[in-house]
Amino acid sequence: MDIIYHYPPELMHLLVDTIPLLCRSKKDVLLFFRGAGVSVSITSDLDKKVIYDRDTINKYEIARTILSRLNEKGEATLREREILKRVTEFEDFSTCWPTDQLKAKGLVAEIRRVIDVKDSFARMKQERENERKKHQEVQKAKLTKLQEKKTKLEKIKKDLFGLFGEKNSHKRGKALESVLNDLFGHGDILLREAFTLKGMAGEGIIEQLDGVIEIDGEIYLVEMKWWNEPLGVGDVSQHLVRVFNRGHARGIFISASDYTEPAIATCRESLKQAVVVLCKLEEFIKLLEREGDMKEFLKSKINAAIVDKNPLHNPFR
Repeated sequence: MDIIYHYPPELMHLLVDTIPLLCRSKKDVLLFFRGAGVSVSITSDLDKKVIYDRDTINKYEIARTILSRLNEKGEATLREREILKRVTEFEDFSTCWPTDQLKAKGLVAEIRRVIDVKDSFARMKQERENERKKHQEVQKAKLTKLQEKKTKLEKIKKDLFGLFGEKNSHKRGKALESVLNDLFGHGDILLREAFTLKGMAGEGIIEQLDGVIEIDGEIYLVEMKWWNEPLGVGDVSQHLVRVFNRGHARGIFISASDYTEPAIATCRESLKQAVVVLCKLEEFIKLLEREGDMKEFLKSKINAAIVDKNPLHNPFR
């Protein structure tokens, strides 16, 4: 409850008991309220009564009537609600009747205490409300992010499945690079898309990489193929050479078709020099269908290559 906008009963009674003690006369009570910004429309009838028929009303009735009227008007009298400020900041009790001074001091102190307590509860309530809104905003942001990721994932699925209808192998291969790079990005994997490496003047392009990704601080060179026949030793060897020539780099090979046993054996033997992982396109399709975690999927294959010397580990079996 905000005491600036509304006097609760406890505070109302205290103000009715206190303000008359702070003022020696009925006119002083009216001046107290006028000094606090209370408009003439609130006090005009009381002014006349004090002037022409003062014996029919006392200081307490004046205070109660004005405070009740202000309470009924609520926020419309916000500028007139300086009364609390004047009471709580009252210091010179010598203006009170000597017999009222001690009681007035005690009541002013009690009003200060009540206001402090109510302000504390108001602050606590506001803090809880702020915390609730903050929590709602965080949850809303999370839901928005999840929805955005889900929308992106649906697009990746659509783009990948659409490749199966592309007859042009070159277009299909370039499109596959783009789709898988989107999938890596969706899995929060740092990547550098396809790039070419040129030699000295006149040599032209001497090397082309489909992509480079980073997982747990390790760099992986990525090669992608969409051929109809299983990939053989010659097909994987070129990528292995690229990996070996870069010292601490690692390799990932992605194929739409299968791998021959000699190709798998060659990659297994190459594990002595560098980590090499063989992936099938169908694995990525399953990952998409299950909305799995790309990074965890690749890490399981990487661990199998390192620990079990199995470059073609299938996490879905």
